[in-house]
This record gives sequence, structure tokens and C-alpha cells, in this order.
Amino acid sequence: MAVKAVVFDVGETLVDETRAWGALADAVGVPRLTFFGALGAVIERGLHHREVFALLGVEWVDAWPPLERGDLYADAKPCLEELRRSGYELGLAANQPERTARFADEAGLEVDFVATSAGWGVEKPAPEFFTRIVETVGRPAGEIAYVGDRLDNDVLPAKRAGMAAVFLRRGPWGVVHATRPQACAADVRLESLAALPGALQAV
Repeated sequence: MAVKAVVFDVGETLVDETRAWGALADAVGVPRLTFFGALGAVIERGLHHREVFALLGVEWVDAWPPLERGDLYADAKPCLEELRRSGYELGLAANQPERTARFADEAGLEVDFVATSAGWGVEKPAPEFFTRIVETVGRPAGEIAYVGDRLDNDVLPAKRAGMAAVFLRRGPWGVVHATRPQACAADVRLESLAALPGALQAV
């Protein structure tokens, strides 16, 4: 069944989160290099990202800054624009706060919908999250491609939901997860979103 709709994760798929993670490190008073090293250890162990605070022995703070247009990866908007010209339906669905919809509008991302875990009240990798994607798109799961940088939150649950799973090797999770055997479960593996429009034609 040909892909007719493409739904994207946000963090480390469309958006570079380096600035945001750095702000968190500053907020808890931990040197950025130390914080990033601890985050890498948490990722390697397969733990929730909030466990980085426990590992560092500091209290978790909700200081994640709002996304900015400058956080977009250089290939993000051109990819969306090319997919739009090719006739795909487009959406964003991610573990994000509700303000992500405003960011998408301010950044000029032309998508058909923006859905967040905060708005839906359910987080990836819960099956219900991917069921909501299918319901929102209004197409069979087999006509939807989900694009993300993580195996646990993106690729594997999208596959279980019947979608085409696109794994983007980018960001800390993408680099670590690319070494795991489960990475072969992805229908498409990419190093850049620039290659996505062409790759979808073969799915």
C-alpha cells in the first residue's frame, strides 16, 4: 500500500535540541559536557531521559525552553516543502508540550496537523499514541509513514501499529540506536531528511 501521509517526530528529527538540553544543564548548575555525558549514559541504558537528573544527583526541573525557528535542522523545512509539492499529507506528532503547535506555525511549517503528548494525554511509545495518529490522518495505517530518531519511541511502535517506519540516524538517540539489531526493523533508514522524498517512493 503506497504511503500517502508522512508524520514526523519533532525533537532530533526536525529540531536540533542542543540549545534546549544546554539550558537544562545550566538550570540545574551542571557543566554542559558533564550533563551531555550523563545523558548519553541514560540513552545507552534505555532509560527515560528524566533519569539523567537522578544520575547526576540533582533535582529535576521543568526548564525546557520554547522551541525557536533557529532550532530547525537545515534539511527539515525543505523536506516538508518537497513532500507537500509531491502531494503527501503531512503532520507532526511527538512527545511535546502543546505550545509546539504555535512553534510550527511561527516557523512556517506547512503541515495538516500538529499533535502533542500534552494535548492527547498519552505519550509515545504507548500504542494509543499511534492509534491517535491513524485516527487523525484518517487513512489506513499502511498508508502512513512515521519518521523519527528513536527505535523505542518511534520505529518499533510505528511498525507495530502497521505504519511504514522511517529511522533517522541523527541526534544522541539516533546515533546510539543505529548500532542496535532492531534498527533493521525500519522500512527506511536515513542520515538526512533530504533523502526522505526519494526514499518514500520505494516503500
